[in-house]
Amino acid sequence: MDQPWQDATRTPLARAEALLAELTLEEKLAQLVSIWPGSDVGGEDDAEVAPLQHQINNGQPDLAELLPHGLGQLTRPFGTLPVDPTEKAKLLAEDQRRIVAAGRFGIPALAHEECLTGFTAWQATIFPTPLAWGATFHPELVERAARLIGDSMRSVGIHQGLSPVLDVTRDPRWGRTEETVGEDPYLVATVATAYVRGLESAGIVATLKHFVGYSASQAARNHAPVSLGPRELADVLLPPFEMALREGGARSVMAAYNDVDGVPATADADLLIRLLREDWGFEGTVVSDYFGISFLEVNHGVAGSPGEAAAVALAAGVDVELPAQRCYGPPLAERVRSGEVPEELVDRSVLRVLAQKAELGLLDADYSPEPAALSDGGRVDLDPPAMRAVARQLAEESVVLLANRDGALPLAGAARIAVAGPLADDVAPLLGCYTFPRHVGVSHPELPLGVEVPTLFEALAAELPGGRVTRAATPAEAAGADVCVAVVGDRSGLFGRGTSGEGCDAADLELPDEQGAFLDELLATGVPVVLVSLTGRPYALGRWADRLAGAVQAFFPGEEGAGAVAGVLSGRINPAGRLPVGVPRNAGGQPWSYLAPPLGQAGEASNIDPTPLFPFGHGLGYTTFAWNDAALSAETASTDGEVTVSVTVTNTGERDGTEVVQLYLHDPVARTARPVNRLVGYARVPLAAGASARVGLTFPADLAGYTVAPGRRIVEPGALELRLGASVGDLRHALPLTLTGPERRLGHDRRMRCPVTVEPAPAPAPGR
Repeated sequence: MDQPWQDATRTPLARAEALLAELTLEEKLAQLVSIWPGSDVGGEDDAEVAPLQHQINNGQPDLAELLPHGLGQLTRPFGTLPVDPTEKAKLLAEDQRRIVAAGRFGIPALAHEECLTGFTAWQATIFPTPLAWGATFHPELVERAARLIGDSMRSVGIHQGLSPVLDVTRDPRWGRTEETVGEDPYLVATVATAYVRGLESAGIVATLKHFVGYSASQAARNHAPVSLGPRELADVLLPPFEMALREGGARSVMAAYNDVDGVPATADADLLIRLLREDWGFEGTVVSDYFGISFLEVNHGVAGSPGEAAAVALAAGVDVELPAQRCYGPPLAERVRSGEVPEELVDRSVLRVLAQKAELGLLDADYSPEPAALSDGGRVDLDPPAMRAVARQLAEESVVLLANRDGALPLAGAARIAVAGPLADDVAPLLGCYTFPRHVGVSHPELPLGVEVPTLFEALAAELPGGRVTRAATPAEAAGADVCVAVVGDRSGLFGRGTSGEGCDAADLELPDEQGAFLDELLATGVPVVLVSLTGRPYALGRWADRLAGAVQAFFPGEEGAGAVAGVLSGRINPAGRLPVGVPRNAGGQPWSYLAPPLGQAGEASNIDPTPLFPFGHGLGYTTFAWNDAALSAETASTDGEVTVSVTVTNTGERDGTEVVQLYLHDPVARTARPVNRLVGYARVPLAAGASARVGLTFPADLAGYTVAPGRRIVEPGALELRLGASVGDLRHALPLTLTGPERRLGHDRRMRCPVTVEPAPAPAPGR
């Protein structure tokens, strides 16, 4: 007869409560830890040869001792070593059978993986990095990609994805800028929420990271302390997490490494309990970032031992220790038995873990570890045509045309094209830090990439055949060409082994590895130069701005990225990407954000002008658009009301294209210093040549709200201005709006987005 926790007709919480009542302390604690097979192993064996025989060298107990008590999670079974995905799917099923057989209650482990740029596994599709998602301004496409990624993970036995990153870019020198969606909280929130919806719709537990403040570290150094006021935290860094939980349904949150004003996130009960659970109503699991609980002892110095670190983190609301057991095992058990840590705190976290396992079907009486991908006896394909097609579309829509002087682009008319730069025939500048080749593959130089990734030189030569494209290794070799495509960028890596990525922070925003000097030499030849930047962050380009014939930006666009960039250069693709973060004019002067208030902008108070060379939202194309008849549905609205902003957009060029209509809020008088302009809505509008559309953006007064004191967000009566623009630096229409009525205090049920409508419209009469 089935046990009550195996009864799928009961609620996940009721099943979890029934099982929790049967567990010993050791069995409870086993549900709060993970093991990391194959990590940091020596000798000839690996996880493919001997599943669950390896353990990380950080005090993890012997498996024979651990498994009889059960196991909460398996860390990165696919993403740790290069393993054939078909064989690994079989081995993961074998591991799960061993885990089920070893424990008293047959509880499988929850297996998690990274999936920031696709499933981080060998031979899996490599999608563009999140900064490229932001450049598309296309949440629906991002959601479609995430659904495919989630489907592939679930089909081989993975349950949880450690994505997306919801950190808002505050200083692009930070190495993990490539993992962010951009510098604007509304763009980050809407795009990342779409990714969450995609993962969750595939049955994968999406994990929001990094909660919170990680991207605002001092001097942009990884793990560095964060100095934030409560208003910046509430109005810039927290809204993406709130939207992703409310609208995306994310079931997990990862506590960040950093401290904010001296309090590490992993030890912050006000953040993880009061705000996350009591105010926002979150019921899922909070997991530590890798080794984050240990860092309370060894880095932050707020705990004196593994047991004390465990006690602090558990009390603060961290449910699961990742990636492996160090603090939540025997050290925590000892403190519970001594009475220093109430067992009720353990039960609180175990209940959440078990309820999640019940939701995932892991407690069902008919649970089977057999992966769906092997149900027909075939091989696992993690890079099928459907996934490559979406990766290609994401890459194509993310390429940003920054500048195009005198029609230098597209290159279709050029007879002799030289491609120069050290990265022109390298795949590294196409792949972010959390892609398998750059995250794991660099430690296995004998390993093939696992997926087909052409270089930009190869892609452009294929795009423009007939011998017109040649490789110039030196500036002198480019001198005889009609135009030179100069390829600069980053090589992603980990902890100083790259120019972008986790632990690869930059002192300034000069092009890395002397690429700026190389560009100077190319320009000195007199050949028109089109600059292509393949990077994980924006770099300062002001030094060359007046000398470039054109400039194209792509943020680690993935396995299909070279073809996407080549298509833009050739003219096959009409670019529609928009900058999710501004491109600086000068290499110094960071941090700066377009969200700065008046005194943060250029002015007479300082001799330094922080205005970017290319602002947030900027992007050109190969057609033109007219914006006409901008209007508000009303000139006044109540503080709990809404108005609709509308404008007719017409493609006045000769080829199809896409415009991105951006809506900014200007609040001229407020109780605190407010951004001069703040994005509150956007619409991606594809139009055939000559076609028109009436674009409507419904602005709720709630989006005018801001924080006046810790925990107090208001919307107040008064004059506002809604500004329509093609970028924050190209505002086309300013529409006055007056909010009337009483001041309102906003809660966490406030409206957080601006709904959009795009309807066909007759073209305006000639001469308008």
